[in-house]
Amino acid sequence: MEAARTEELSCTCPPGFRFTGTPFFHSMIARAQAADDSDVCVLVDAEVVLLPEAVTLLADLSKIDREWLLVSASRNVSSFSYNLAHSAMLEEIQAEEWAADGSDRGLVFAWNNPGRPLLAGVVPSFLYGRGAHSRWLIHEVLSSETRLVFDASSLVLGLYPEDSTAKRGAGSSSSGRLPGGSWEHGVNRHLASVYGSYCRRPPGGHHHSFSMLYEVVKHSEDYMLSKVEEPTFSRFVTGKEQDAHEEVGGNPWNKENNCLPDHLPSYSSEASDVPYSLEMLLRFVADDNKSVVLGVAGASYRDMLMSWVCRLRRLRVANFVVCALDQETYEFSVLQGLPVFRDPTSPNNVSFDDCHFGTQCFKRVTKVKSRIVLEIIRMGYNVLLSDVDVYWFHNPVQFLHSLGPATFAAQSDEYNETGPINLPRRLNSGFYYARSDSATITAMEMVVKHAAKSNSSEQPSFYDVLCGKEGVNRLGNDRCLEPSTNLTVVFLDRDLFPNGAYKGLWGRHDMRSACKKLGCFIIHNNWVNGRKKKLWRQMESGLWDYDPGFRMCLQSWGEASSSFTVAEQFHASDDMES
Repeated sequence: MEAARTEELSCTCPPGFRFTGTPFFHSMIARAQAADDSDVCVLVDAEVVLLPEAVTLLADLSKIDREWLLVSASRNVSSFSYNLAHSAMLEEIQAEEWAADGSDRGLVFAWNNPGRPLLAGVVPSFLYGRGAHSRWLIHEVLSSETRLVFDASSLVLGLYPEDSTAKRGAGSSSSGRLPGGSWEHGVNRHLASVYGSYCRRPPGGHHHSFSMLYEVVKHSEDYMLSKVEEPTFSRFVTGKEQDAHEEVGGNPWNKENNCLPDHLPSYSSEASDVPYSLEMLLRFVADDNKSVVLGVAGASYRDMLMSWVCRLRRLRVANFVVCALDQETYEFSVLQGLPVFRDPTSPNNVSFDDCHFGTQCFKRVTKVKSRIVLEIIRMGYNVLLSDVDVYWFHNPVQFLHSLGPATFAAQSDEYNETGPINLPRRLNSGFYYARSDSATITAMEMVVKHAAKSNSSEQPSFYDVLCGKEGVNRLGNDRCLEPSTNLTVVFLDRDLFPNGAYKGLWGRHDMRSACKKLGCFIIHNNWVNGRKKKLWRQMESGLWDYDPGFRMCLQSWGEASSSFTVAEQFHASDDMES
């Protein structure tokens, strides 16, 4: 049997986590489902102690030649009134005298044939332990009618400690540095309300059919399956998280009781209550050098944002924050567990397909980035600004920081393989490292001021301010010196930091191997026609780390079962982006 727990797993790719450390329920399910070499998977909270009867029952159920899901409720040890027998086995426990509390605490899930689907749909990105997800899963499995569902709540299969409830409801992250709160439960309620039919209809539709539901009962040493004809026979499985004033014994499939009134068809009110300011996020994620990685994205690039985030997570880069250009991206990022903040000065009319290089929308959006970078370095943090179309092979932060103070490091956009790389307008403002020192802060203030008066994007302003008109401040072939601040501008080696036109790398059959030979830290997916072509090129090159269908990072343990394919995802358009 394969057991997936909320503690760190012994596998090389553990399930996904929110940036505060809360695991994602859908990632836990996917990790367990990937154990297709196991007969039975068990999903249980790390604090639950499984009793020997759990193993005995699962061994018995494994003989059933049907696909099934078992659900059981562990008991809180605070109400444990029995002693251990001399044989070190628990004395027989009368379950009716030690009932489960009817909540999600201490739930045990087990199912056979993990390589087969649990339900006819996808599991949304629930935050584990924040309510709604367990009963949603039971409901959707019943509704899908793909598996028998065994309700073993009359048996005591596990115990959980008395203080787990307090920990679960403490409303703080595992580090204790950021507050949690009711908004996290609101996230799960929202997801439960918009995914599947949990808030719309009972399993089996309006006929209240429970054809797949059985209660597990024990007679002597034998386990029996009793068909559930009415939902009141199995309120643990079919009951919803109900209002405190709901009448006891009422029909749990009454339409008015299906969901709490604040399940939120619109998520905006919950998202606005997320208690993380930019300052709080920076304190939480910054590394020992007070360096952070900044990504900026709007709705048209949210899948590319997530691929970028997934790649950073795979590289164990945790010191990143995301600036959302619009409310839709902000809410999406919150649901995906990202350390995200909303820039109130961002343009409101960001077009989905018409915000590419050269458009007025593009020019307005790019100027947000330099303003945010300036704000962050004024707060005392170094910033690596990385566009989300920059693919990371290795973490470059330590290398960039080693260039020293009063140094501004930026990618060169020069495409010629020979000659200077610091020619006019060849500073790429989509990847640069800005330190929090007086020279850099003053220079960035000059860039932002220049860009605000310009009708172009921010990129020409960087070069004209830092290197001077026509490059009068150039030093050699790869540097500039801003005279008023004495800030040195380093154009990064293109073998290590190639742009999208350098050496035709994006056109190579095995671009990853070609970049490995060069020693690339990153490669920029620019110099390409259009947003859709950009997405296609990155996916086709195998540099894509996100499954938008399951809203989950691609994992080595999930590649075989993932439904994500590149084919026919996008069609090319004719606009130019860099």
